[in-house]
Amino acid sequence: MFSVKELVESNCLSERSKAIQQLGDACRDWGFFMLINHGVSETLRDEVLRASQKFFDLTEEEKKEYAGGKLFDPIKYGTSFNVMVDKTHFWRDYLKCYVHPHFNAPSKPPGLSETLEEYSTKGREVIEELLKGISLSLCLEENYIHRRMKLDLGSQLLVINCYPPCPKPELVMGLPAHTDHGLLTLLMQNDLAGLHIQHNGKWIPIHPLPNSFLINTGDHMEILTNGKYKSVVHRAVTNTKGTRISVGTAHGPCLDTDVGPAPEMVSDDNPAAYRAIKYRDYMQLQQNHQLDGKSCLDRIRT
Repeated sequence: MFSVKELVESNCLSERSKAIQQLGDACRDWGFFMLINHGVSETLRDEVLRASQKFFDLTEEEKKEYAGGKLFDPIKYGTSFNVMVDKTHFWRDYLKCYVHPHFNAPSKPPGLSETLEEYSTKGREVIEELLKGISLSLCLEENYIHRRMKLDLGSQLLVINCYPPCPKPELVMGLPAHTDHGLLTLLMQNDLAGLHIQHNGKWIPIHPLPNSFLINTGDHMEILTNGKYKSVVHRAVTNTKGTRISVGTAHGPCLDTDVGPAPEMVSDDNPAAYRAIKYRDYMQLQQNHQLDGKSCLDRIRT
């Protein structure tokens, strides 16, 4: 568990240093942590979940207006991860919106776009503070990641997943084991659990604290830190009880940024473990292959 308030507002140098160390430890040892005192109101979070449910309650005809077919379509509604590659459709519907550097969202239902825009802005502020702390935890200048990854024009992809109740959850996955592209993913969900993370070879079910965010490190954090902070493998499982809604926001570099290990993280004793790749090309690489643990990251190892 980690508190943004301790990282940003602490007037005590030793307390802030401890918070930075704890943040680095979480990124190194788990690739995942729970975030409290983040400054995003419970009212806004609840409204995002309500508005998301209203979108999935639209008629199929209305939702199909947003059925994009390409990876970088500004708005895309659909089912499964990649209909060209996946052998089966997973038990979920999704809405994907690129919300930065240009904001995009459906015009239906009324109020959804405005709610998502406010939420996306607040989420970016949270992630920016975390990335400052992560930079410092790596003994780098506070704005190092921000500058190197060109985050002023960085990609922010908001993904809303809807997992309906499943009659046979033991036979169907919501999403299979995978890692996220990007630097950090910020996730919230309704009251139904379904996220599992992999730690030391075991699957651990996650039960978030009230009004908390779940944060996980992505593949590009692993690339940038030359493997010091590893992306976490996770999956979504289904349930028989009710509809689970999750809202995940992947924060990454500018799409045209070449991402390789930071020079400061490379030495004779610790050579570059990954080849540099444009962020856009990495996302395309992931899209063209089935979700399978760290298989995409494995393709660019040196």
